[in-house]
Amino acid sequence: MVGLSVPARLLRASLPLFLLWGCQRSADLSPETTGTVRVLAYNIHHGEGMDEVTDLDRIAALIRAADPDIVTLQEVDSVTDRTGRIDQAAVLAERTGMHHAFGRFMPYQGGAYGMAVLSRWPIREAMNWRLTDGEEPRTALGVRVQPPGTDEELLVVGIHFYRTAEERLAQATDLEEILRAETSPVILAGDFNSTPGSEVMAYLGASWTILDKGDDRFTFPSYAPEREIDFVLTRPRNRLAPVEHRPLREPLLSDHRPLWAELDLGPSDAPGS
Repeated sequence: MVGLSVPARLLRASLPLFLLWGCQRSADLSPETTGTVRVLAYNIHHGEGMDEVTDLDRIAALIRAADPDIVTLQEVDSVTDRTGRIDQAAVLAERTGMHHAFGRFMPYQGGAYGMAVLSRWPIREAMNWRLTDGEEPRTALGVRVQPPGTDEELLVVGIHFYRTAEERLAQATDLEEILRAETSPVILAGDFNSTPGSEVMAYLGASWTILDKGDDRFTFPSYAPEREIDFVLTRPRNRLAPVEHRPLREPLLSDHRPLWAELDLGPSDAPGS
């Protein structure tokens, strides 16, 4: 977000905050942990931080420190002029040692603009579903993975709804229709551009569990958060219970705060699953 003044003390404090948190998480949870899934949702603003520096190395460092199983990324460039003609999803996957899928919204500056999903586990299938267009085209990016130690797939869907309330509600309605017959547990994560109590979140709340972040719930803007617009949702309601869910205190790397969730996969034979 160009033109905003960010307090210097926040810029200086940024890196140690997320690295300290990430080291603590990594010590507690190994990559082979089963029974839970760790999710990071992050609008990375095409890698441009609040200091107007575009740097994927520090985004990758944050992801490695948080040690997630799944990452949904919004505002991702693919070989565009503004970000040096690199495939950002592929670069972040390589620098974090994860698998990746890219979901194209639209052509942009000689390449494409959209979203990505990174996964610790192999991606069995990736789908990029077109949603109702607004000022910019929008899609939902879904990937199927199988967590180790389980015998069922998990569907992870990244979204970035945009721009008016009417457009966002139409996009949410499209998504609900697309996923209506889905039988696997589903995680829906990203930038909803909608606040709690809005028509969009009320509509989704009728069939999804919207995870509670607690008191520290605001996710935008990163350096002085005052709005809650990034969310993790799950279904069915008797699966994917939250173990921990909160934004990370990272004001520098993007105009959004990263959003962390650890979810209990629960038994695959649970009633209604």
